[in-house]
Amino acid sequence: MLDEHERTMAFAELALGQIRSLRQTAVPRNYEIWYVYATGYNSALNKIINETLARNGKLTEADLEQIYETYLSHIKTTDRIDKVGSRVIGEIDDVMKLISEALGMSASYDASLSGANKKLESVQNREQLKKIVESLVKSTREMQDTNKALEERLTLSKSEISNLQQSLEAIRAESLTDPLTGLGNRKYFDRSIETAVHTALANGEPLSLLMFDIDHFKSFNDSYGHLTGDQVLRLVGLSLKQTIKGQDITARYGGEEFAVVLPNTALRQALTVADHIRRAVMSKELKKKSTGEILGRVTISVGVSMLKPDDDTDSLIERADACLYAAKRNGRNRVICEADPEYVADSRSQVA
Repeated sequence: MLDEHERTMAFAELALGQIRSLRQTAVPRNYEIWYVYATGYNSALNKIINETLARNGKLTEADLEQIYETYLSHIKTTDRIDKVGSRVIGEIDDVMKLISEALGMSASYDASLSGANKKLESVQNREQLKKIVESLVKSTREMQDTNKALEERLTLSKSEISNLQQSLEAIRAESLTDPLTGLGNRKYFDRSIETAVHTALANGEPLSLLMFDIDHFKSFNDSYGHLTGDQVLRLVGLSLKQTIKGQDITARYGGEEFAVVLPNTALRQALTVADHIRRAVMSKELKKKSTGEILGRVTISVGVSMLKPDDDTDSLIERADACLYAAKRNGRNRVICEADPEYVADSRSQVA
């Protein structure tokens, strides 16, 4: 026990040492990454960390988030699913055992009825008849008690399995949610856009995609720290939640980039939605929580593409992304779609 204590304390010291030397925030996520790194149990995690440090000399918040999402968060989700699965299996085993006992009792009751029937054929006096009836009443009561116990247990199991089903749904929803903003995560986006594109193409319906990211996000992190950077991401997430409703799909695409899928929406309507989001984000003042200092306003650049009859998901995303970078190159804090001259000019220059 002492050896285990000393071993885990050594891992903890190594984890905190890495956080200190790389000047990272000592939040639980970062501690967990470095603790696992110190144990060496997750070779893939260690490999990506070593490669990133060798290449860049540091790990950014985006790097740490990506590492956590890729190498740790899914393990936790899998563990939780396994635990719920084990409880479901345990519940089924208990019910099957009770059903087996009830079947045994039913067989015994059938035997009692058959035996009583034979005895009734040869009954000679009132006393013999009384004993047969008493035996049947006793067997019937026992059968009733068994059935009642089985009914109660099945009702309890139904409730328990319903609760476990809700737990699985909650785990599933959590696995598709970005914890920082509360929006859908990349996995959610990938699944949702595939379904939306397939439906739109099959039904001949319009569909538009917005891709946008936060202007000068790196400077927020560099000037005010990663906690303020997280606040900026939450602010944008909140603006999206307040702006986008109904069947529209919102997600944090990665880092400071977000995506909105708009089913049944043509390009002109999509541009209106995009500008509405841009204005909603810009209308909010960013304050430093610790001091109340006004840090200014956040702006976003947006690229908009619309699904074509011969499109697939990748080409739709590529065009929206290209429009986003055209918006960046042409001054930021603006919306550009594939019909705009800035996008057309950028496309031609890249071809040339």
